[in-house]
Amino acid sequence: MGEFYVAVGDAVRFAKTVGESDVYLFAGITGDLGPNHVNEEFMKRSAYGRRIAHGALLIGFMSTASTLMIAKSGADQGDATPVSLGYDRVRFLKPVYINDTVTVHYEIVEVDLAKRRSRARIEVVNQHGDPVAVAEHLLQWVPKMGTGSFSEPAAKE
Repeated sequence: MGEFYVAVGDAVRFAKTVGESDVYLFAGITGDLGPNHVNEEFMKRSAYGRRIAHGALLIGFMSTASTLMIAKSGADQGDATPVSLGYDRVRFLKPVYINDTVTVHYEIVEVDLAKRRSRARIEVVNQHGDPVAVAEHLLQWVPKMGTGSFSEPAAKE
């Protein structure tokens, strides 16, 4: 495993075609039934010309990539419980339409050994290679009980 669970430069990718069912299931789960997402006629009259996926759905895909990084690190089988501290600097750069294929690039850009944290840069691109979203993600690598000093992670930075 080396010095820490992840190292700067470690990266994973996750790709998914955004289907109609993804948008409707997400709308139902969250209650976000905004016309941008579920009303084709409304969106035909907009500058977009058709429905767009929820931005928060893209954050869900970012979370999938972080889970892939955790699995790649082996920490979920080791002496740490990796937990998300959140997403910073989230920006939605272009719309994602139903039937677009998005690829999430998740790369570790910083490791803070003293705080047992990693920071990742996330870029989401569509099938044309256009960036559609960006963010940063913080993971806290909490020691499991009985594997060293355990303390509840601080809620604030």
